[in-house]
Amino acid sequence: MDEKDFEILSALSRTNNMTRAAELLFTTQSALSKRIIMIENELGVRLMLRSRTGIQFTPEGETVLRHITRASEELRDMREELEQSKPYVSGTLNTGVSVNYARYTLPDVLVSFRRDYPAVTLHITTGQSRGIFMKLMNGEINTAIVRGDYSWKEGKILLGRESVCAVKSIQDRDKPLAGIPYINHKTDSAFELELAQWLRENSINDTQSGLNFDSIETCVEMVKRGLGWAVVPEICLQGFDGIRQELFFADGTAFTRPTWLLYSHLASELPQVKAFIQTVTKA
Repeated sequence: MDEKDFEILSALSRTNNMTRAAELLFTTQSALSKRIIMIENELGVRLMLRSRTGIQFTPEGETVLRHITRASEELRDMREELEQSKPYVSGTLNTGVSVNYARYTLPDVLVSFRRDYPAVTLHITTGQSRGIFMKLMNGEINTAIVRGDYSWKEGKILLGRESVCAVKSIQDRDKPLAGIPYINHKTDSAFELELAQWLRENSINDTQSGLNFDSIETCVEMVKRGLGWAVVPEICLQGFDGIRQELFFADGTAFTRPTWLLYSHLASELPQVKAFIQTVTKA
Protein backbone atom coordinates (compact mmCIF):
# COMPACT_ATOMS: atom_id res chain seq x y z
CA MET A 1 0.00 0.00 0.00
CA ASP A 2 1.07 3.58 -0.62
CA GLU A 3 -0.29 7.08 0.01
CA LYS A 4 -2.48 6.88 -3.08
CA ASP A 5 -4.18 3.87 -1.53
CA PHE A 6 -4.65 5.87 1.68
CA GLU A 7 -6.47 8.54 -0.37
CA ILE A 8 -8.65 5.91 -2.04
CA LEU A 9 -9.78 4.32 1.21
CA SER A 10 -10.26 7.72 2.84
CA ALA A 11 -12.47 8.90 -0.05
CA LEU A 12 -14.54 5.72 0.14
CA SER A 13 -14.92 6.16 3.89
CA ARG A 14 -16.18 9.74 3.43
CA THR A 15 -18.60 9.02 0.61
CA ASN A 16 -19.65 5.37 1.08
CA ASN A 17 -20.13 5.44 -2.67
CA MET A 18 -17.88 4.12 -5.45
CA THR A 19 -19.06 6.59 -8.07
CA ARG A 20 -18.68 9.64 -5.85
CA ALA A 21 -15.25 8.49 -4.61
CA ALA A 22 -14.08 8.00 -8.20
CA GLU A 23 -15.18 11.56 -9.02
CA LEU A 24 -13.28 12.97 -6.03
CA LEU A 25 -10.15 11.07 -7.07
CA PHE A 26 -10.48 12.00 -10.75
CA THR A 27 -10.51 8.38 -11.85
CA THR A 28 -13.00 5.86 -13.20
CA GLN A 29 -15.12 3.52 -11.13
CA SER A 30 -13.58 0.57 -12.99
CA ALA A 31 -10.02 1.64 -12.16
CA LEU A 32 -11.02 2.24 -8.55
CA SER A 33 -12.58 -1.22 -8.23
CA LYS A 34 -9.45 -2.86 -9.64
CA ARG A 35 -7.24 -1.02 -7.18
CA ILE A 36 -9.42 -2.03 -4.23
CA ILE A 37 -9.15 -5.68 -5.29
CA MET A 38 -5.34 -5.32 -5.43
CA ILE A 39 -5.28 -3.82 -1.92
CA GLU A 40 -7.51 -6.62 -0.58
CA ASN A 41 -5.29 -9.26 -2.21
CA GLU A 42 -2.18 -7.63 -0.76
CA LEU A 43 -3.63 -7.55 2.76
CA GLY A 44 -5.45 -10.85 2.46
CA VAL A 45 -8.72 -9.51 3.84
CA ARG A 46 -12.08 -8.26 2.56
CA LEU A 47 -12.19 -4.50 3.18
CA MET A 48 -15.74 -3.65 2.17
CA LEU A 49 -19.10 -4.95 1.03
CA ARG A 50 -20.63 -3.41 -2.07
CA SER A 51 -24.26 -3.07 -3.11
CA ARG A 52 -26.43 -0.83 -5.28
CA THR A 53 -27.04 1.45 -2.30
CA GLY A 54 -23.37 2.00 -1.49
CA ILE A 55 -20.50 0.39 0.37
CA GLN A 56 -19.93 -0.69 3.94
CA PHE A 57 -16.55 -1.39 5.48
CA THR A 58 -15.98 -4.76 7.12
CA PRO A 59 -14.46 -4.94 10.63
CA GLU A 60 -11.10 -5.61 8.95
CA GLY A 61 -11.68 -2.60 6.70
CA GLU A 62 -12.38 -0.39 9.71
CA THR A 63 -9.12 -1.56 11.27
CA VAL A 64 -7.23 -0.60 8.11
CA LEU A 65 -8.95 2.81 8.05
CA ARG A 66 -7.83 3.55 11.62
CA HIS A 67 -4.23 2.75 10.79
CA ILE A 68 -4.07 4.65 7.51
CA THR A 69 -5.63 7.69 9.19
CA ARG A 70 -2.84 7.71 11.77
CA ALA A 71 -0.23 7.07 9.09
CA SER A 72 -1.54 9.93 6.94
CA GLU A 73 -1.42 12.30 9.91
CA GLU A 74 2.16 11.25 10.69
CA LEU A 75 3.24 11.82 7.09
CA ARG A 76 1.57 15.23 7.05
CA ASP A 77 3.23 16.23 10.33
CA MET A 78 6.60 15.04 9.02
CA ARG A 79 6.30 17.14 5.89
CA GLU A 80 5.23 20.21 7.85
CA GLU A 81 8.22 19.88 10.19
CA LEU A 82 10.56 19.55 7.23
CA GLU A 83 9.02 22.58 5.54
CA GLN A 84 9.43 24.67 8.67
CA SER A 85 13.14 23.87 8.72
CA LYS A 86 13.70 25.47 5.30
CA PRO A 87 15.20 28.99 5.13
CA TYR A 88 12.27 30.27 3.05
CA VAL A 89 8.49 29.96 3.29
CA SER A 90 7.18 26.91 1.46
CA GLY A 91 4.73 24.09 2.10
CA THR A 92 1.07 23.67 1.20
CA LEU A 93 -1.74 26.04 2.10
CA ASN A 94 -5.29 24.71 2.02
CA THR A 95 -7.79 27.55 2.20
CA GLY A 96 -11.49 28.01 1.56
CA VAL A 97 -12.89 31.26 0.20
CA SER A 98 -16.45 32.51 -0.21
CA VAL A 99 -17.59 32.96 -3.79
CA ASN A 100 -17.92 36.76 -3.75
CA TYR A 101 -14.56 37.35 -2.06
CA ALA A 102 -12.94 34.91 -4.50
CA ARG A 103 -14.39 36.78 -7.48
CA TYR A 104 -13.80 40.38 -6.44
CA THR A 105 -10.88 40.48 -3.97
CA LEU A 106 -8.90 37.23 -3.97
CA PRO A 107 -7.16 37.74 -7.36
CA ASP A 108 -5.30 40.83 -6.09
CA VAL A 109 -4.45 39.04 -2.83
CA LEU A 110 -2.98 36.10 -4.73
CA VAL A 111 -0.88 38.35 -6.95
CA SER A 112 0.82 39.71 -3.82
CA PHE A 113 1.09 36.33 -2.14
CA ARG A 114 2.58 34.55 -5.18
CA ARG A 115 5.07 37.38 -5.66
CA ASP A 116 6.29 37.19 -2.06
CA TYR A 117 5.98 33.42 -1.46
CA PRO A 118 6.45 31.60 -4.79
CA ALA A 119 7.45 28.31 -3.10
CA VAL A 120 4.08 27.85 -1.38
CA THR A 121 1.65 25.45 -3.03
CA LEU A 122 -1.93 26.75 -2.89
CA HIS A 123 -5.04 24.58 -2.76
CA ILE A 124 -8.07 26.89 -2.87
CA THR A 125 -11.69 25.83 -2.47
CA THR A 126 -14.47 28.30 -3.27
CA GLY A 127 -18.13 28.04 -2.35
CA GLN A 128 -20.91 29.34 -0.13
CA SER A 129 -19.66 30.56 3.24
CA ARG A 130 -21.50 27.91 5.27
CA GLY A 131 -19.84 25.11 3.32
CA ILE A 132 -16.41 26.74 3.66
CA PHE A 133 -16.92 27.15 7.40
CA MET A 134 -17.82 23.47 7.76
CA LYS A 135 -14.61 22.49 5.96
CA LEU A 136 -12.66 24.54 8.49
CA MET A 137 -14.54 22.92 11.37
CA ASN A 138 -13.73 19.47 9.94
CA GLY A 139 -10.03 20.27 9.59
CA GLU A 140 -10.09 20.04 5.78
CA ILE A 141 -8.60 23.52 5.29
CA ASN A 142 -6.09 25.70 7.18
CA THR A 143 -7.89 29.01 6.78
CA ALA A 144 -11.32 30.23 5.71
CA ILE A 145 -12.51 33.54 4.32
CA VAL A 146 -16.25 33.70 4.94
CA ARG A 147 -18.97 36.31 4.70
CA GLY A 148 -21.40 36.67 7.56
CA ASP A 149 -21.00 36.00 11.27
CA TYR A 150 -20.00 32.53 12.47
CA SER A 151 -19.33 31.21 15.94
CA TRP A 152 -15.60 30.48 15.91
CA LYS A 153 -13.51 30.56 19.09
CA GLU A 154 -10.03 30.47 17.55
CA GLY A 155 -8.27 32.88 15.17
CA LYS A 156 -10.71 35.43 13.77
CA ILE A 157 -9.92 38.69 11.93
CA LEU A 158 -12.49 41.09 10.52
CA LEU A 159 -11.36 41.93 6.99
CA GLY A 160 -14.11 44.41 6.25
CA ARG A 161 -17.78 45.24 6.45
CA GLU A 162 -19.65 46.65 3.48
CA SER A 163 -23.16 47.98 3.07
CA VAL A 164 -25.98 45.90 1.65
CA CYS A 165 -27.80 47.92 -1.01
CA ALA A 166 -31.04 47.97 -2.94
CA VAL A 167 -30.15 48.54 -6.58
CA LYS A 168 -32.18 49.53 -9.63
CA SER A 169 -31.48 50.84 -13.10
CA ILE A 170 -31.17 54.52 -13.98
CA GLN A 171 -34.39 54.31 -15.97
CA ASP A 172 -36.17 53.23 -12.76
CA ARG A 173 -34.63 56.06 -10.72
CA ASP A 174 -37.94 57.70 -9.75
CA LYS A 175 -39.95 54.51 -9.29
CA PRO A 176 -40.60 53.18 -5.76
CA LEU A 177 -39.30 49.69 -5.10
CA ALA A 178 -42.85 48.43 -4.62
CA GLY A 179 -43.59 49.37 -8.20
CA ILE A 180 -40.69 47.40 -9.71
CA PRO A 181 -40.33 43.59 -9.95
CA TYR A 182 -38.03 42.11 -7.32
CA ILE A 183 -35.13 39.94 -8.60
CA ASN A 184 -33.96 37.25 -6.22
CA HIS A 185 -30.62 35.45 -6.15
CA LYS A 186 -29.16 32.42 -4.40
CA THR A 187 -26.99 33.16 -1.37
CA ASP A 188 -25.93 31.56 1.90
CA SER A 189 -28.40 30.88 4.69
CA ALA A 190 -27.10 33.59 7.06
CA PHE A 191 -27.63 36.33 4.47
CA GLU A 192 -31.01 34.87 3.47
CA LEU A 193 -32.25 35.22 7.06
CA GLU A 194 -31.18 38.87 7.28
CA LEU A 195 -32.61 39.62 3.85
CA ALA A 196 -35.92 37.97 4.75
CA GLN A 197 -36.10 40.15 7.88
CA TRP A 198 -35.47 43.35 5.91
CA LEU A 199 -38.06 42.41 3.26
CA ARG A 200 -40.59 41.57 5.95
CA GLU A 201 -40.00 44.85 7.82
CA ASN A 202 -40.57 46.74 4.57
CA SER A 203 -43.65 44.70 3.56
CA ILE A 204 -42.03 43.53 0.34
CA ASN A 205 -43.07 40.29 -1.32
CA ASP A 206 -39.94 38.59 -2.64
CA THR A 207 -41.92 36.39 -5.06
CA GLN A 208 -43.69 39.17 -6.94
CA SER A 209 -41.56 38.91 -10.12
CA GLY A 210 -40.79 35.22 -10.50
CA LEU A 211 -37.17 36.06 -11.40
CA ASN A 212 -34.69 33.93 -9.45
CA PHE A 213 -31.01 33.42 -10.26
CA ASP A 214 -28.24 31.34 -8.73
CA SER A 215 -25.66 34.04 -9.43
CA ILE A 216 -25.45 37.54 -7.99
CA GLU A 217 -23.57 38.69 -11.09
CA THR A 218 -26.45 37.59 -13.34
CA CYS A 219 -28.92 39.24 -10.97
CA VAL A 220 -27.08 42.57 -11.20
CA GLU A 221 -26.97 42.31 -14.99
CA MET A 222 -30.75 41.90 -15.04
CA VAL A 223 -31.09 45.02 -12.89
CA LYS A 224 -28.89 46.98 -15.30
CA ARG A 225 -31.26 46.08 -18.11
CA GLY A 226 -34.27 47.42 -16.23
CA LEU A 227 -35.90 44.06 -15.45
CA GLY A 228 -36.32 44.87 -11.76
CA TRP A 229 -34.47 45.67 -8.56
CA ALA A 230 -32.39 43.55 -6.18
CA VAL A 231 -30.64 43.53 -2.81
CA VAL A 232 -26.91 42.83 -3.04
CA PRO A 233 -23.77 43.48 -0.97
CA GLU A 234 -21.70 46.44 -2.09
CA ILE A 235 -18.75 44.20 -3.02
CA CYS A 236 -20.77 42.99 -6.02
CA LEU A 237 -21.36 46.49 -7.40
CA GLN A 238 -17.97 47.24 -8.89
CA GLY A 239 -18.66 49.01 -12.17
CA PHE A 240 -22.39 49.25 -11.49
CA ASP A 241 -23.72 52.55 -12.91
CA GLY A 242 -27.31 52.32 -11.68
CA ILE A 243 -29.00 53.55 -8.52
CA ARG A 244 -27.92 52.10 -5.17
CA GLN A 245 -29.45 52.71 -1.77
CA GLU A 246 -27.88 51.59 1.51
CA LEU A 247 -30.36 49.65 3.65
CA PHE A 248 -31.29 49.79 7.33
CA PHE A 249 -33.39 47.57 9.55
CA ALA A 250 -36.45 48.88 11.39
CA ASP A 251 -34.42 49.58 14.55
CA GLY A 252 -32.01 51.80 12.63
CA THR A 253 -29.21 49.25 12.40
CA ALA A 254 -27.35 49.34 9.10
CA PHE A 255 -27.74 46.24 6.95
CA THR A 256 -24.11 45.25 6.39
CA ARG A 257 -22.13 42.20 5.32
CA PRO A 258 -18.90 41.36 7.21
CA THR A 259 -16.01 39.35 5.80
CA TRP A 260 -13.94 37.29 8.25
CA LEU A 261 -10.66 35.45 8.04
CA LEU A 262 -10.84 32.38 10.27
CA TYR A 263 -8.06 29.96 11.21
CA SER A 264 -7.06 27.56 13.96
CA HIS A 265 -4.30 28.59 16.38
CA LEU A 266 -2.40 25.42 15.52
CA ALA A 267 -2.51 26.12 11.77
CA SER A 268 -1.33 29.70 12.28
CA GLU A 269 2.01 28.34 13.54
CA LEU A 270 2.80 27.11 10.03
CA PRO A 271 4.95 29.64 8.12
CA GLN A 272 2.83 29.45 4.95
CA VAL A 273 -0.39 30.02 6.90
CA LYS A 274 1.17 32.89 8.85
CA ALA A 275 2.32 34.45 5.56
CA PHE A 276 -1.16 34.08 4.04
CA ILE A 277 -2.80 35.71 7.07
CA GLN A 278 -0.41 38.65 6.85
CA THR A 279 -1.03 39.08 3.12
CA VAL A 280 -4.82 38.94 3.42
CA THR A 281 -4.96 41.41 6.30
CA LYS A 282 -2.86 43.91 4.35
CA ALA A 283 -5.12 43.74 1.28
